[in-house]
Amino acid sequence: MTTSELPEPSGVQAAVAPRVGAWRHWLALAVAGVALLVAGWQWQETRQRIAGAQEELARRLAESDAVAKESRVIARQAQEALAAQQAKVGMLEAQLAEMQGQQLALDAVYQELSKSGDERLLAEVDQAVSLAAQQLRLAGNLEVALIALTGAEARLARAARPQFLGLRKLIARDIERLKAQPSADVSGLALKLEGIIAVVDTLPLAYERRPRSEAPAAAAAAASPTQPGFWQALAGDLWSEVRQLVRIERIDSVGHADPALLSPSQSFFLRENLKLRLVNARLGLLARDGRGFHEDIGQATRWLDRYFDGGAKAVQSSANVLKGLQKVDVGVEAPGLNETLDAVRNFKLARDKK
Repeated sequence: MTTSELPEPSGVQAAVAPRVGAWRHWLALAVAGVALLVAGWQWQETRQRIAGAQEELARRLAESDAVAKESRVIARQAQEALAAQQAKVGMLEAQLAEMQGQQLALDAVYQELSKSGDERLLAEVDQAVSLAAQQLRLAGNLEVALIALTGAEARLARAARPQFLGLRKLIARDIERLKAQPSADVSGLALKLEGIIAVVDTLPLAYERRPRSEAPAAAAAAASPTQPGFWQALAGDLWSEVRQLVRIERIDSVGHADPALLSPSQSFFLRENLKLRLVNARLGLLARDGRGFHEDIGQATRWLDRYFDGGAKAVQSSANVLKGLQKVDVGVEAPGLNETLDAVRNFKLARDKK
């Protein structure tokens, strides 16, 4: 069938066709609007969910920060507690070590007390004789050595053991030998040296000696029963003032024909060297070094006579003390106690072998 042969649409069909197209158009718009509303609703809901998720995330982060801070606080407290516990443990360990040391000391004391009477007695005597030998050898102190030997002899006498009779005889012999030794008053001599050292800075030097005062002559003139006239008194006063301007006086009467003139620094070092010599003399006295003691005393005496004012009472007193010290014999050779020490140790060896 050809196109010319198709039937032409009627008037009703021609009117329906635009309506169907319009309805379809509005339907599409409605569907698009509904889809747009659905999309907007979904977008809004998604946004709310995201906001909620962000709030939840922020809350959880805040909680996590709080938990972390609390954890740090707890960790710090735990560290402090651990440090305190370690300190306590260290204190307990120290106390334990101290208790162990005390226990060892108590054990030693117990062992010492558990020894026989003879062993204790020999130990005491050995200690006393050794102390006396040390005092004699190192310091030459006869007094301390006598006290130690006398105490040892008294212990042996109280024990009244016949096997120690020979040892008692040796100790008694040493006591008699020490008593027979000439002894110097070391403490008194040291005090004398200390007194001189204390006044060295105040001793006047020879070149500092002042001329004698004419006050007695003036007093005698004032006490004269004859009262001078005005012009005579005026002339006397003028002459007295003129004589005060220049004064010549001999100072070789005190043993200083040519007193040394020293600068302030030389005077200072002279006094310091003098004190150093006296200190060395005191050390030589304590060490029973007779040669060094007399050398230092002699040098100090020479300096005192050479540089200081011999007319001053303090200088004269110090010089007299030093001259007296030069006559003291402090270098006495103390007897040894080797034989007594060997006897005590032989007794101890014999006791140990039993």
